[in-house]
Amino acid sequence: MGKKRKRNKKRQQDALQPIAKAILKIFEAKPGKQYTFNQVYKKLVKPATKDEVFQSLALLERKGHISVNEHGKFSMGKNGTPSAAPAGNKKVITGVVDLTQSGSAYIISPELDNDVFVSRGNLLRAFDGDRVKVALKKSRGRRLEGEIIEVLDRARHDIVGTIEITGDFAFVVPDKRKIPIDIFIPPGQVGDVRDGDRVICRIVDWPDNKKNPEGQVVERLGALGNNDVEMKSILVENGFPLEFSDRVKQEIAELDFEVPEEEIAKRRDFRKVTTFTIDPEDAKDFDDALSIQRLENGLWEVGVHIADVSHYVRPGSALDKEAYLRGTSVYLVDRVLPMLPEELSNIVCSLRPNETKLTYSAVFHLDDKAKVHDRWFGRTVIHSDRRFTYEEAQALIEGEEGDFAQEVKQLNDLSLQLREKKFANGAIAFETTEVKFKVDLEGKPLGVFLKERKEAHMMIEDFMLLANKEVAHYAATQKRQNNKVPFVYRIHDQPDLEKLIDFARMANTFGYKIDIQSPDQIQKSLNELMEAIQGQPEQDVLEQLAIRSMAKAVYSTNNIGHYGLAFSHYTHFTSPIRRYPDVLVHRILDDILTSDKFKPVDKLEDKCVRCSWMERKAMDAERESVKFKQAEFMQLHIGEEFDGIITGVVNFGVFVEIIENKCEGLVDIDSIEDDYYVYYEKENALLGRSTGKRYRLGDKVRIKVIKTDVQQRRIDFELVSP
Repeated sequence: MGKKRKRNKKRQQDALQPIAKAILKIFEAKPGKQYTFNQVYKKLVKPATKDEVFQSLALLERKGHISVNEHGKFSMGKNGTPSAAPAGNKKVITGVVDLTQSGSAYIISPELDNDVFVSRGNLLRAFDGDRVKVALKKSRGRRLEGEIIEVLDRARHDIVGTIEITGDFAFVVPDKRKIPIDIFIPPGQVGDVRDGDRVICRIVDWPDNKKNPEGQVVERLGALGNNDVEMKSILVENGFPLEFSDRVKQEIAELDFEVPEEEIAKRRDFRKVTTFTIDPEDAKDFDDALSIQRLENGLWEVGVHIADVSHYVRPGSALDKEAYLRGTSVYLVDRVLPMLPEELSNIVCSLRPNETKLTYSAVFHLDDKAKVHDRWFGRTVIHSDRRFTYEEAQALIEGEEGDFAQEVKQLNDLSLQLREKKFANGAIAFETTEVKFKVDLEGKPLGVFLKERKEAHMMIEDFMLLANKEVAHYAATQKRQNNKVPFVYRIHDQPDLEKLIDFARMANTFGYKIDIQSPDQIQKSLNELMEAIQGQPEQDVLEQLAIRSMAKAVYSTNNIGHYGLAFSHYTHFTSPIRRYPDVLVHRILDDILTSDKFKPVDKLEDKCVRCSWMERKAMDAERESVKFKQAEFMQLHIGEEFDGIITGVVNFGVFVEIIENKCEGLVDIDSIEDDYYVYYEKENALLGRSTGKRYRLGDKVRIKVIKTDVQQRRIDFELVSP
């Protein structure tokens, strides 16, 4: 038996040898470089499973060819022996808690390439989004593990829940599944609320000998189901305060909103150059404008002018701290929660027509082929001549006459060529469908429609991309004291190979092939796929699956480029009214341009992680508001039938999206009564044992709306026919 085990082990090692040799070449190419497991996996040219790669790495480590440190990073071994991990106490890192529905968590830290797993018993009462200290444990396999040893900052002090009153005391049951514990409200702290009300409560104490934290009710939101109550609940649940602090209001009251002549004299003056804004019809915060004029040398001068928020929001001020806390404006179905008070976002900084405004600009000299011959960055002053809606600008592009028609058409011609170059360089043409609701004065949904992206939208996007790309490229080339300038980049990593393989397998079931041999081939194949599926029934499903197979774009000081846009340098410069990273970018850029003694922003990478987190929470809030409105809207259509597309298959049923309004609901597997259905994960399908009938991703079906639950954001369907 022992000989058989040895033979099996040798056969296994022989099978791993080609993979191990390929991995060793990666390390030999750059002997001093450290790699994470995922980086090694992605660099392999020939496909291998993650298990095979992991076993090969373990084999190389045992033989002393490579070593692994306490961060889980691999490197070449010294003199054929593994490098020793630092002795002494456990490594301690800081990061943000990403709580899972099972109650365990992952810690996202700027100090590590990989997230750290923390089991439910090692959370130390940390909640989702909290900033914590984590002591790393010895890794099990590929996964880094740790235990929380200190909660540094709470992501939220206010928690939304439903109050359950018993006599003089009560419990608040949080709405958010990622706060898995009720808050005890002691006698006398209940306030003027009724049993079953939606409330905001604040944790005030959590004694070591108590299972539940103690809190107090700070605001009664109102009854369950009320639109205003639900929208406010979504915002607070995701960590966004509903009101600005008194200190912020005081600073706003003390601001001088007039533009003094001495400030104008310091800036490049564009007030006599044709300038206009193009925004949605209901927009109030106009944070970007375009100017255009023909130069004597035949080139076009195009200015991308951005609201100069950093002139008014100074580092360390209450306004600055509040903007950093929020990180971003939040766009729900029926409202916007701004990052900055409306006096700034909608009036002072907003680039309203026929008003002198302070701006920060990226100015380009372009030829008729949209080639950049020169660029300039700096503080400016503008006077917008016209405010266009996207619909008005689109009409001019399509041939209507009107104010600045020639200028709009010329900008569109240049943008078409910028776009063509972007895709020629490998950018992926992802398109997502945006759902919009028509609501009455009380917020009740009257109808659903799909927002259409036309040339006017893409024209503005193309010039914003140009400004963002060129600012990032300029910052990356700057050095102070022989060091690169720390900067905020918008990065997008290469896709996870395992997810991409799954997506390629799924696309193949619809007859499409994805070449995953190299990043360039992946980009080319995805663009061909996006073009091929236009107008096909499976379009929405495959677009969403393709996006899910991609990495998430985040902010970081470590520039790895933007894979989706195929830019080696990219940042966010163009929306400081609604994004805090853009404010940071303006400050750093201004420091580069005006100061010989550059002063790095304190804890810049931590700020990047925080901004990425708040962006994610804002997207969660937006999705929750859409789900709530969809459930509310479908209440009006219970009993009605619709055509739909299967968008998800799980062991308890299929998710179906109604084609005409994009509302998604669940068909429970128990409601399909014509057969006994079994879930096949690899095929993403339910298969009937007797009939062989199959329900899979992308299939078109007819459904009936059975019921809705607005609190759970859920819609239930039953199948009428395949």
